[in-house]
Amino acid sequence: QVQLIESGGGLVQAGGSLRLSCAASGRTLPSYTMGWFRQAPGREREFVAAISWSGGNTYYTDSVEGRFTISREYAKNTVYLQMNSLKPEDTADYYCAAGAYAYPSRSTTAFDSWGQGTQVTVSS
Repeated sequence: QVQLIESGGGLVQAGGSLRLSCAASGRTLPSYTMGWFRQAPGREREFVAAISWSGGNTYYTDSVEGRFTISREYAKNTVYLQMNSLKPEDTADYYCAAGAYAYPSRSTTAFDSWGQGTQVTVSS
């Protein structure tokens, strides 16, 4: 079981930046893929980005490609989501997720550990 704690959400103006952090503890095997998902009010949870824990391979949903960057810091067991050029449509609750052998899935069902979420609001 992997425990995940997100931080870094907040209110930002359109065009601004935020960096989300996800601290992982517990069983973090090299095979775990770490991902970020988001859920806006009234909408389903959707994939944003993911990174293979050992290989550093990354993949993104089209709408954030070139604006968001996912990275990981082994020493701190932490995954980051750097979000630049934010748009009002990026407003959502953002969730960190971990999945053993999840790479390269974009499905919520491939990830079996979830954080509590952090809210991101982008004003126009």
